[in-house]
Amino acid sequence: MAEVIGVRFKNLGKVYYFDPCGETLSAGEHVIVETARGVECGEVALANREIDDSQITQSLKPIIRVATPADLERQKNNAQKEVEAFAICQQKIAAHKLDMKLVGAEYTFDNSKVLFYFTADGRIDFRELVKDLASVFRTRIELRQIGVRDEAKMLGGLGICGRPFCCSQFLAGFQPVSIKMAKEQGLSLNPTKISGTCGRLMCCLKYEQEAYQELQRTTPPQGSYVQTPAGRGVVTDVSLIAGTLKVRLDDSSPDAAPQSFAVAQVKLLHGSGPRPRPGKQPPTAAEKPAVAPTADATAPEAAPAASRPEQPEQPHRPREQRRRPPQQHRRPPQQKARGGHPPRGRKPSGQRPEKQPRPRKKAPENSEQKSNG
Repeated sequence: MAEVIGVRFKNLGKVYYFDPCGETLSAGEHVIVETARGVECGEVALANREIDDSQITQSLKPIIRVATPADLERQKNNAQKEVEAFAICQQKIAAHKLDMKLVGAEYTFDNSKVLFYFTADGRIDFRELVKDLASVFRTRIELRQIGVRDEAKMLGGLGICGRPFCCSQFLAGFQPVSIKMAKEQGLSLNPTKISGTCGRLMCCLKYEQEAYQELQRTTPPQGSYVQTPAGRGVVTDVSLIAGTLKVRLDDSSPDAAPQSFAVAQVKLLHGSGPRPRPGKQPPTAAEKPAVAPTADATAPEAAPAASRPEQPEQPHRPREQRRRPPQQHRRPPQQKARGGHPPRGRKPSGQRPEKQPRPRKKAPENSEQKSNG
């Protein structure tokens, strides 16, 4: 077990664990800590508590000190500087004619770095912009490209429900949302109705997804064949939240309206696949016809096994002897040409007959040999 405190650096940012170093702190106080970005001033979100060592992924960093009134005054001055830096950066972006939207500016606590957040459709070459900003602020400049969801969280606003954005009110992080959730919840698939101001699917689709999945496990799907107190029929409509089904009975006329039943009153007989014809109930086990006996046991025409002529047993031959014998009149193999296999019955192009060695000429006999002969 380790004693920790939870520190948050933004209004609704992620909570990070730090070592209190023996200090007893309550939620709402400010502390000075060291982070990967440098020295930062954060607000205590979780008071002193002990947690299991397995929940600590990295080594705990100790707090530097509890924030003093001078530290809080410095933090307010940094907030004023951020407004000025935001206006200057917008002018520089317009001067360089860059296709990017500036979202916010942030100073670190020790003024060692200025961070600018922006959104853009693609990659932006802002090297010249960084050089221009560094000559103005005389400090380290960092530009970060964020998504449209992060932009909505930083700027805030009102959703289609009339309430402030969930991401800017209480959501610490973004959960994955898919169009499958809208289908399972029976919502309209119109993008304008299930998308938020940021243009992405609304985060609230995730809130009730687990409840809908649990209800779908215990509710017959639409198109299934069920047994009701009034008879058997087909499910035409499902209301998961109300727990009711609308069933068109087999005995009712085609123009009759479907009847409503509670899920507890309905028993599933067949899924949404092929089902028995309306007006004809599936046969029970007692009504099913008996299986006819086999022909060998009851047919009088079948001859007994003893009266049948016995077939002579074939001698067992090894696997090598079962193969077909090679053909004796097979043509000799032809040589392959450069372009591939030559056509059958044709002489491959470019193939020449082998040259026979020429006979050597005999040396002429000298005059002496002729005279002696």
